[in-house]
Amino acid sequence: MPPAEGTVRDLIQAALSDTDPDGPLRWHVICLLRQRADLESFIEARRLCAADNVAERLLGVDIMGMLRPFVDRTLPVLRYLAASEDDAMVLYSILIAFGHLADPRSLPSVIDLACHDDARVRYGAAYALQHVLGEPPDRAGLEMLRTLAADADADVANWASLGVSLRAAE
Repeated sequence: MPPAEGTVRDLIQAALSDTDPDGPLRWHVICLLRQRADLESFIEARRLCAADNVAERLLGVDIMGMLRPFVDRTLPVLRYLAASEDDAMVLYSILIAFGHLADPRSLPSVIDLACHDDARVRYGAAYALQHVLGEPPDRAGLEMLRTLAADADADVANWASLGVSLRAAE
């Protein structure tokens, strides 16, 4: 594992060497950058989000989803990517990032992606929706969560059903 005191660029290079999106090295680096929560980490994540390479965009999105102190700068980048990205795994990660950031301003993007053809993207939307509905919960967002609870994909339906149940219990 790379040392925490390495440069942000060095840490990112180490993360990119782990080709598994769920790999331990990759997520170790993301956690280190989350702990740093500094402008340099945000700038590097934003740079990655503009890359031509899917692996770099994916890493950039995953880092941004952990940089809560920069939510006002992160949301426009993620919302732009949500509207322009073609790769299903990047879209999934964008939705997970929206859920981690838990900001209702991302709700329109989440609703737009909730009807995506790829079940992985809908799963990400089911995860994100319960976190971005706002208080009081947005009606259109709740309705979309209920729609996803009836999704043909069991994982999507189960996650959305959990979200509906958790919101009903509040």
